[in-house]
Amino acid sequence: MLSTSEMPPSLSLFVSFFILFSLLQPIPCFSDSLFSSDQQALVSFKSQIHDPKLSLSSWSSHNPVTNWTGVSISNRTGRVVVLDLAGHSLFGPIPTVLCNLSTLQILILSSNSFVGPIPWCLAQLQLLRTLDLSKNVRLQRPIPPWIGNFSAFLTKLDLSYNAFLGEIPYTIFEMSSLIYLDLSNNHFVGNIQEFKSSLNYLNLGHNQLDGSVPCFSRSVKFLSFLNLAGNALSGGIPTCISSLKLLKELNLSSNGLQYRISPRFILSNRVEILDLSSNRLSGPIPGSLVQNPDKSRLMLLDLSRNQLTGEIPFELTNLRNLQALSLSNNQISGKIPPSIGNLTYLQLLDLSFNLLTGSVAVGLAGCFQLSHLNLGHNLLTGEIRPELDALDGLRVLDLSSNQIWGEIPLPLAGCKSLEVVDLSGNNLTGELSGAILKWQNLREISVAGNRLSGVLPDWIFSFENLQRIDLSNNSFSGFIPDGNFNVSLKLNGFTGSVNVVTVSLDLAKGRRLDLGYSIDPVVGIDISHNELRGAIPTGLLGFKGLEYLNLSYNHLDGQIPVGFDKMTRLRKLDFSHNGLTGQVPHGLSEIKGLEVLDLSYNSLSGPVPQGDRLRRFPGAFAGNPRLCLAGCAAAEAKLPEEGDTGVGGHSVGNEGKSFVSVGAFWISAVTSFYVSLVTLLCSSKARGYIFRSVRPEF
Repeated sequence: MLSTSEMPPSLSLFVSFFILFSLLQPIPCFSDSLFSSDQQALVSFKSQIHDPKLSLSSWSSHNPVTNWTGVSISNRTGRVVVLDLAGHSLFGPIPTVLCNLSTLQILILSSNSFVGPIPWCLAQLQLLRTLDLSKNVRLQRPIPPWIGNFSAFLTKLDLSYNAFLGEIPYTIFEMSSLIYLDLSNNHFVGNIQEFKSSLNYLNLGHNQLDGSVPCFSRSVKFLSFLNLAGNALSGGIPTCISSLKLLKELNLSSNGLQYRISPRFILSNRVEILDLSSNRLSGPIPGSLVQNPDKSRLMLLDLSRNQLTGEIPFELTNLRNLQALSLSNNQISGKIPPSIGNLTYLQLLDLSFNLLTGSVAVGLAGCFQLSHLNLGHNLLTGEIRPELDALDGLRVLDLSSNQIWGEIPLPLAGCKSLEVVDLSGNNLTGELSGAILKWQNLREISVAGNRLSGVLPDWIFSFENLQRIDLSNNSFSGFIPDGNFNVSLKLNGFTGSVNVVTVSLDLAKGRRLDLGYSIDPVVGIDISHNELRGAIPTGLLGFKGLEYLNLSYNHLDGQIPVGFDKMTRLRKLDFSHNGLTGQVPHGLSEIKGLEVLDLSYNSLSGPVPQGDRLRRFPGAFAGNPRLCLAGCAAAEAKLPEEGDTGVGGHSVGNEGKSFVSVGAFWISAVTSFYVSLVTLLCSSKARGYIFRSVRPEF
């Protein structure tokens, strides 16, 4: 072999460069001993926790470490730099052996079930940039003070959805490297101080923090997300928040903020979400909440559950990107602005529980993407406008508790997506419109408390997804339909589907915000307080998922159908104030979960079925003169006459009259005798009166 001195100059130079280049390359075995200690630490960690899903089964000496779940190593040093074990259902205390991973830069243990305090030795991980222990629920105790100064590189700290107590350590406010901080959904107390770091994301929501809202002056040029909701903050909304020019989301809801919203509180056009709901804010709504309404990116504006007054500013209808507007539960007056139709992207509009007057604005037809419309509990008048049929995507229509009159217009058949319809508490007249039949997605309908009349249509129970129907307090007549009972009704076999009709807002960077309209989770039928007659249709017994059934205050007759014991979910049953006859079905005593039973004021007869379950409803059988609770053995030989007792028993009801059995008579007689005897022997006045001298008369 030639030596380098014997090689040609060009070849010698090439070899020299090759050797030098080889020496500069990372050698995998260079830090084997150090990596071996990291490997041992991980194996020890695995042995000290519970792993029900066997998520760490790959952590084996037979498997290359680069294939271990959640483990990443440095190509330069061969040391562990990332440990991401989020969402593996691991539980137990966090083992202190993690502290041996001295080069760790990212530690994520979120969405598990770790318990106890944060191990003190994590303060040794001085290269850590991300510490995420969120959503472990049972991590608790005060956060140690070193959490804010152990690493000069820490940019992200997420301890949300745990059970941490006490005040936020002052060292967190003093940190200069922090960019992302999430301490939400814990039990922190105390004031929020100014942060020395330039935060981009700050979430302290749903704790017990008090004091006032700071200005976050160090983060003026950086903060894009600010959530302080669900605390006990007081005072007003500082106008200095307007200086956060990059802010996209501001949530100050569910606090104790008060006073007027200052006209100088004007946010930048970048803001997408503004939620000031559930406070004590008063005064009028400022016309300018953003700098330029036409260019604003605002998608959600929620000022609900405050004490706001005045009219709805017309400027709000210029927020062309608005997708959700909620001003409910205030004291807002005046009319709905006709220009509301400018909000062509609007999906949710909630103006309920205010003092709005006038009619349902025709301009709403311009909000053709509207999914949720809630105008309930106002002072609205006029008729339901047929133009609303343009809202073919409408899923929730709530006009309850207003003063709306007229009939249900037939054009509403165009709203084929409706799932929830609440027209209760108005002055609607006429019959149930055939438009309703077109709402095949219907889950809940209420027209209670109106002046509707006519017979109930045969299709009233034919909606496949129906969970609740309330036709009470009207003037419906005729019979309860005994046909077209859809066997696939949710009433027949309710599976406990989510009782929220949601609408989703698509935010920047692929994020989504879900808003919902909650519907009554109880499955039932209420046709009480009408003028219905005839028998109770046996088809109702097919609704096995029914939880309440109210047919009271009608003119129903005939016998109570047999088979209610098969309705295992039934909780409330009210047939009171009708003309039902016959005996009380024995099956009623077999319904284990029955909480309310009322059969009072009918013409029922015979013995009430024995059992402890029916004894819990002492007033359920009042007003049935021919019904007896006990001792009706002779009832088969002779039914009791009206006003008589059942044979050897007690009559129930009869408008407050009562009758005494033979046994009770003798007990009363003997008691009266002994009381009279004692009075005679012990009272001198009584003896003097009884044995006084009687002067003879001539």
